Formats: sequence, C-alpha cells, structure tokens
Amino acid sequence: MTTVTDRPPAPPARRRRLLYRLRVLRHEPTAAMGLILVVILLYLVVAPLFAVISDAFRVQFGDQVHAMQQPGEWTGYYLWRVFRSQISGLLFWEPLLNTVVVALGTVLFALVVGGGTALLVTRTNLPFRKFLAGALVVPYMLPSWTFSLAWLTLFKNERAGGEAGVLQAAGIRTPDGLAYGAVPIIFTLGLHYYPFVFLLVGNALRRIDSQLEDSARILGAGRATVLRRITAPLMLPALSSAVLLVVGRVLGTFGTPYILGLPADYRVLSTGLYQSIRDRSTGVASVLATVIVIIGVLVVVGDMRLMREQRRFVTVGGKGAMDRLADLRGWRWPAAITAGMVLLVSVVVPVLTLALSTVMRTPGVWRADNFTLDFWLADSLPGAVGFPHGVLRGSELWNAAWNSLAIVGSAALICGVVGLLVGYVVVRGTAPRMGAFLRQVSFLPYLIPGIAFAAASLSLFAVARGPMPALYGTTILLVMVMAVTHLPYSSRSGIAAMMQLGREPEEAAQICGASWWSRMRLIVFPIQKGALVTGVVLPFISGLKELSIVIMLTTTGTQLLTTLSINLVDYGYTQLANAVVLMIAAVSFTMTYLAQRLTKSSLASGLGG
Repeated sequence: MTTVTDRPPAPPARRRRLLYRLRVLRHEPTAAMGLILVVILLYLVVAPLFAVISDAFRVQFGDQVHAMQQPGEWTGYYLWRVFRSQISGLLFWEPLLNTVVVALGTVLFALVVGGGTALLVTRTNLPFRKFLAGALVVPYMLPSWTFSLAWLTLFKNERAGGEAGVLQAAGIRTPDGLAYGAVPIIFTLGLHYYPFVFLLVGNALRRIDSQLEDSARILGAGRATVLRRITAPLMLPALSSAVLLVVGRVLGTFGTPYILGLPADYRVLSTGLYQSIRDRSTGVASVLATVIVIIGVLVVVGDMRLMREQRRFVTVGGKGAMDRLADLRGWRWPAAITAGMVLLVSVVVPVLTLALSTVMRTPGVWRADNFTLDFWLADSLPGAVGFPHGVLRGSELWNAAWNSLAIVGSAALICGVVGLLVGYVVVRGTAPRMGAFLRQVSFLPYLIPGIAFAAASLSLFAVARGPMPALYGTTILLVMVMAVTHLPYSSRSGIAAMMQLGREPEEAAQICGASWWSRMRLIVFPIQKGALVTGVVLPFISGLKELSIVIMLTTTGTQLLTTLSINLVDYGYTQLANAVVLMIAAVSFTMTYLAQRLTKSSLASGLGG
C-alpha cells in the first residue's frame, strides 16, 4: 500500500507552468511561429536599413586618408562629401534636380494620357470601350525599359556608338536632346506608368454617381461649377494618389534612366547610386540610398494620408445611382482614333520596333539582303566579342533563363507561403502587439524604392557578420531580397484572406484531435489556395521583369534575363538586347494573362463595361 509520503514529489510550480506551455505550444504554435517571423523580418527588413544608415556615418576601408579617421569610426565625412563638397553637385544636387524634372514630367504626361483615356472609356459612349479598357493597361505588363530600348532603336545617333538608329540609318540626324536625356526618359516612363493613372482615375470616375452632376446642372450650375464643386473634390484623392504612386515608382526606377541617360551623362538618383556602388564608394552610396529611402517613405506615407482623406469624399447612392455616359456625337470616332493612337504608340510601335530590329542587320534599311535571323540563330556574329552568337545559341541566354525561373520562382514561393503565415499570425494570434508589428514590418519594403533596398541589403550581406557569411554573388541573397521586396503584396493578400475565414473549421478539427500542422495542411491551405496562388503568381510576374532590385546583386554566375539585357546594352549589341527583352515581355504578358484567368480577375475590371 502506497502512503502519501511514498508518492513522488510534485514538480515545482515554475516547472509545471513550463510543461503546460510546452504542451500548449505543441498543439497551438501560432505564438512561436509569430516570434520566428518577427526575428526573420527584423533581420531581413529592418537590419539592412540600419546597416546602410550606419555605413553612411562610419569610415569605410580606403577612405581613411580622405576622412583623416580610422575605418569604423563615426564620421560626418560622407554627408559633407555628398551635400557640401566641391563635387556634391555631381554626386547629389544635379541628380536630385534631374530626378525632380523626370518625376514631374512623367506625372504630367501620365495624368494627361491616363486621365484623358480614363475619362473617355468610363464616362463617354466611346466605340470599343471594353477592348480599350483592357488594352490600355498592357504597357504596365511590359518591362519598363522596353520603351527605352525601342526609343534607342529609333532615335539613336553616333554619340552612343554601336549600331545606328532607324532615323540615323535613313539619313536623318537626331539631336542629342531628342535621343538621350530628360525628354526621352519622361516620354518612355510616361508610356509605362500612365496605366496607373488610367486605373485609379477610371475607377474613381466609375464610382461617381452622375445624378449628382445632373442635379447641379438642373439647379443652374455651369460646367465649370460642376467640375469645381462636385467632380474635382471626388476625384482629388484618386488624382493625388496616382501622382504620388508615379513619383514613388520613378524615384526607384533604374533601367530607363540608365539606357537613355548614360550616353548624355544624365544622372538621376537611382543611376547615381548604382555608379557609386560600381566605384566602390560605399559611404557615398549609403548616403544616397538613405536619401532615396527617406523620400520614398515620405511619398508613400503621403499617399496613405490621402487615402484616409478620401473617406471625406464619398458618393452616397443605392439603387438610384447612375453611371450615365456622355454622348460624344460627332466626336465619337475622333476620340476613338485618339485612344487608338495612344495604344499604338504605347504597345504596338515599341514591340514592333524591337521585333523588326532583331531581324535586321542595320535598323531602318528595308532591303531584302538586310533581313536576317543571325541575331537569333547564328553560331557566330562578326565583330561581336562579349556575346559572339545569336541569343538562342550558346549557354548565356539559357543559363540566365534558368536562373530567372529558379531564383524568381523560389522567391515567389517563399513569398506566398510566408505572406499567408503572416496573415495567419496577424488574424489568429493572441498577441496584438506582435500582430501589429508583423503587419507593419511586412509592409515596410513597399515604402522603399527597390534599388535603395538592394543597396541596403548589399551593405548588410556583402561582408561576413558574425556567423553569417558574405552572401554577395550568391543565389541565396537574390532569393532573400526578392522575396522580402515582394512580401507586402503577399502579406496583404494573406491577411485579407485569413480575415474572411472563420475559426470554426479549425476548431472542429482541433476537437477531433488534429494537430496544428494537420489543420494547416488539410484545412487552411486548401481553403486559402486562391490567396496562396495570388501571393505566388504576382511576385513571380513582377520578379521576372525586375531590374532595379537585382542590378547590384548579380554577378557573372547569377545572371538573370533582365541583367543580361542591360549587359548587352553596355556592349552596344542593341539587337541582341532587344531580343532578350522581347522574350521577357512575352513571358511576363503570358503569365499575367494566365494569372488573370486563374484568379478570374482583371486589372481593368469594371472599366468600359
């Protein structure tokens, strides 16, 4: 018989609590998973920003003579060099002014083209409205530097060297100001970004009840009064948001200013940052990256404030709300021709120009003996040194294609899964502060222009730090950076999806004894497969045509399709670069189309209907 004194002693209270928490953790590891995600995001998102800011205030190796301090010491030398030295104009002030000029010019172009076409498609009886609503967003599906390469093919003169442009070959000498610099950069970026304005303004116009404008006219208000007192206040938030989004995109873009600005030594902040990295001026690059980050954050924060302000201007309507179309009368077909010209210039002409250039020895010469498939299929190209064969020959293209698919695909898969897990922790977690932290930090990369975040990641991972080895030139760094920069889209998709899923299916499975992993595998992932697919496909499409993020992170062994095309531009092989860009554009467009069919959605959904 066992007495009370013979029983084993009860474990201490602290040990009992620990055992209980371990049992709970085994069955409900949401808190532990949230903690792991917090640590990962702190290291991959926040730490690079601190690293690049730290490098801006510490003496870098090789600068100790100029800074008159030892490497690693705190210094203001780089701030002085960028903002106050004799070369500060070349390093910062001139690129800043050029960036402002390009941004304002691109915004004005995008507002006129995007806003005008949105008004025609959504508020008038324009012919082919439904077709134009979908076709006018195609320019955004193409890589941004597609238009700059097409421009270069048409207007290139002898200043850049290499093969002459179409006009030059026809005997028409194009001035430098038309071939390179601010004008072509603004025009080509405007062609790429006007779909932003088209979508935002078009959706805002579609939500305006036309009865409000009709009522004002019945009461005697003129067209100017209706526009000023009714339409403008309702449209102002959408217009302001479009302006800020275009400015933010232009701030971080690299390919177009590099291709069209380099021959004229026309630098913007993004190309200045890239040049500083190439010159191994780490401290200067860190200051420039910090400035770009600050401007990018201010732009997106301003956009968020405007979106909140938009709630002040809402249309109250129900079954009586009307979307009456204005009758263009005799202007219907002139307006349709104008919209068709926009589509022709922004899609047909660039793609056709690139395609024709790849089958011509000399662009613009229309003789039969000038047409060739050598730039696609030749085993050897006369005079070509860095890329001595057609793009489909040799291993360069296929290695770059494999790297693109493998790296972008891995990053997209990680992005989709992590985004859904972030959504799960934010919605299902019992720690509100952890959920709020994950929500904000997972969105932080959206605030930072891509090239600046790449510079920040390079600052952290270019050298060994503690147990982490140097990752520069590895596929691991490319996968990490691309996954993190596209995480805002997948995390927002995951949060929205999890908020729509009740707890009941999981609770029922838990009562039946299912483990957490079984519940995720058999319930959450299958139910949320749509959000998971969206969180994978969208980063994959965006990553395939990404250049600003990867241009500073790739090496010879990690070449991607996008960086291969830029390297061919550097070699002066315009036709070969055009061929690679056409392949990127074809894959990007096809994947976008399949994604829209898969998700049963459209970028222009509701416009032109």
